[in-house]
Amino acid sequence: MRALLALEDGRIFEGESFGATGTRVGEVCFNTSMTGYQEVLTDPSYRGQIVAMTYPLIGNYGTNSTDQESTQPHVRGFVIEELSEIPSNWRAEESLDDYLRRWEIPGAQGIDTRALTRHLRTRGAMKACLTTEITSGEEAVQRAVNGEGVIGMDYVREVTTPNIFQWDPDDQLSQKWSLQSGNQVLPPIRRRIVAFDYGMKRNILRSLRQRGFGVTVLPATTTAEQVLALNPDGVFLSNGPGDPEALPYAHETVRDLMGRKPIFGICLGHQVLGFAFGGRTFKLKFGHRGGNQPVKDLRSGKVAITAQNHGFAVDPDSLPKEIEVTHVNLNDGTVEGMRHKEIPIFSVQYHPEAAPGPHDASYFFGQFAELIDGQTR
Repeated sequence: MRALLALEDGRIFEGESFGATGTRVGEVCFNTSMTGYQEVLTDPSYRGQIVAMTYPLIGNYGTNSTDQESTQPHVRGFVIEELSEIPSNWRAEESLDDYLRRWEIPGAQGIDTRALTRHLRTRGAMKACLTTEITSGEEAVQRAVNGEGVIGMDYVREVTTPNIFQWDPDDQLSQKWSLQSGNQVLPPIRRRIVAFDYGMKRNILRSLRQRGFGVTVLPATTTAEQVLALNPDGVFLSNGPGDPEALPYAHETVRDLMGRKPIFGICLGHQVLGFAFGGRTFKLKFGHRGGNQPVKDLRSGKVAITAQNHGFAVDPDSLPKEIEVTHVNLNDGTVEGMRHKEIPIFSVQYHPEAAPGPHDASYFFGQFAELIDGQTR
């Protein structure tokens, strides 16, 4: 079955349908990771977006229930060059085609993803319509023009947990696993924190537990008073979708917690902190999405290759003098990390848990533990 990907600027790509059929509109973006397509599909940060993978062959190891980063996929559509129809992996439970069909997400293969990526890098991220129903290119383009994108959108309310809950109270979901030693024993809980779920990936929770944190997960709309009533040792701000400027309730809560509890934010949590500090964000031309983003630590001079997924960045000129920019992206110079000079708060724009991606930045969870320990001595 024919599939069309029509961009709001009039560019049209034609391919073949896989997964579900139908019509979806959202911002189209590209991800440069070579593996981890199921983690990408189930990352809540992709809510409202059509994702194109730059790696040409997708689906070769199938899908399984363990590798999901949330309970379901969140992408509006999935665009690839070539689908591997027969998965070959001992962990595979379902093909990518069947998986997307089950979750009613349309996909398109046979798309020239190299041309699409070059177009988005030149023209910038934009709205698009992915359809198996509309045969007219002009009509599909108009659907894209009239559809919703990401700017001004609060998708956090759609993906956050509705209830407070304890992560992995029986220590069954967080254990590291290897072929050599099977499940590995988790360390005892030494610090109890709360984590704001703006669209949090499961591997963040696993990573925190593996480093001795006991985590209570909170809805995004939880107030500062409710947090302080729980008396946590620290506060974690998660990743998530949409426009960080559209979350005034989150800005206010974090502002009220500053100086009262140690805070660590990543990705959207980093951007929310930027607003809580009194700063602002801006939309990147085509975003940072993939596992190969170089970041420099301005204090040590070290460079890490990082996993990222974001379309906005904190404006460094908007930050007050008590905020130090600690990390920058070496591709475009944007802010990738910051800290408060006077109170225990720091954040990074990328993903220390890296699922998928490199593990260069995993040490930040240890730094969060040290930050908490320094306040409780």
